[in-house]
Amino acid sequence: MTSGNGRTIDREMWRLALPALGALLAEPLFLIADSAIVGHLGTAELAGLSVASAVLLNAVMLCIFLAYGTAATVARRAGAGDVRAALTQGIDGIWLAIAIGIALLVVGFPLAPALVDLFGTSAEATPHAVVYLRISLLGVPSMLVVLAATGVMRGLKNTRTPLLAVAVAAAANVVLNLLLVYPAGLGVAGSALGTVLAQTGAAVWLAAVVVRDARAQGAPLRPDRAGVLAAATAGIPLLARTALLRLTLLWMTFVATAQGDVSLASHQIAYTLWFLLSTAPEAFAIAGQAMVGHALGASDRAGARSIAGRAIAWGLGTGLAVAVLLVVLRAAYVPLFTADIAVQDLVWSLAVVVAATQPVGATVYVLDAVLIAAGDGRYLAVTMFAAFAVFLPLAALVLATDAGVVALWWALVAWLLARLVTITWRYRSGAWLRVGATV
Repeated sequence: MTSGNGRTIDREMWRLALPALGALLAEPLFLIADSAIVGHLGTAELAGLSVASAVLLNAVMLCIFLAYGTAATVARRAGAGDVRAALTQGIDGIWLAIAIGIALLVVGFPLAPALVDLFGTSAEATPHAVVYLRISLLGVPSMLVVLAATGVMRGLKNTRTPLLAVAVAAAANVVLNLLLVYPAGLGVAGSALGTVLAQTGAAVWLAAVVVRDARAQGAPLRPDRAGVLAAATAGIPLLARTALLRLTLLWMTFVATAQGDVSLASHQIAYTLWFLLSTAPEAFAIAGQAMVGHALGASDRAGARSIAGRAIAWGLGTGLAVAVLLVVLRAAYVPLFTADIAVQDLVWSLAVVVAATQPVGATVYVLDAVLIAAGDGRYLAVTMFAAFAVFLPLAALVLATDAGVVALWWALVAWLLARLVTITWRYRSGAWLRVGATV
């Protein structure tokens, strides 16, 4: 690939982004399938699933650095022409995922009732939540292996295999859930078990592909203590960044809850739209990260900057297109979420704010990925703290004045803008253009 060849960059970016988008969209199918199947068991069962899923989601999202951090280190090594070293680091990342997954299982299993109680779960839903959470924890090591193995493959510019594995696992999850919940009569436990089996299958599949490639390159498969510790140390800034992100979203939910049931329901719909629509620019972020990592590993500063520019353009374009559709199509999709007129009215207004987040958020996602590829995790952690410092008083003001959920979402826009300003400054400075196999 020649530096500045826009068409060549775009072709490769789309080749990586489309499968990545498919994988990102397939992942929510696990929760959607579980919710749809368990929902027919009863309200208490569905409420238990909701609480348990919230605990699991937060735990797994904190470990997202296993995908993004691993992808960055593998891409730089591969870009430098040392595929064996790239796969060695990938194997270390997988061993780290296994270790973290086992630790979360060991700690989380006895604490499951206490974790469920933190959400103020009803007496009827609590037993179902505890059962679902404890069984699902058995699948956490597999979930984290999927993250790490996906990171390895992204770093090697392979986004098709993760798509295939996740898609097959999502389909298997539906079949297993239906069989275990109803004919087998296991109820909520069957739903959790089916998901664990599907996730384990995906983990074995992806890990087997990485092991095959590692053997072909002569890379060691045994855990290397120094390598695993290095992967863990490198992931600390990204873990801090993600923890601050999750804290922001949790604080947002807390403030929305205090506004009343109508506001909370409207907030949940807006958040669902925001989360779902972020997958399109996120796909370009994933593609851009892999390509920028390769370019930096190959000591191609001009190529890295060109790739980053194209990724930003595609991400921003996607965000703008989604923003327009969100506003124009409100009459079509708002009634699909709720028949409550009060909630519909709020969502109608919130859609405008969610639309405003799209181009800003899309640019932030891509720039985030570029700086992760450049090894700028510490800078990103600091900027996330700065953005949180902007958001916290604004959200507190909404809480104190009862300004409403629309004002709360404008506070989120301010949070995104704070991230955009700080990350754009770093990008324009060129300080992130550090080349070589390692940072």
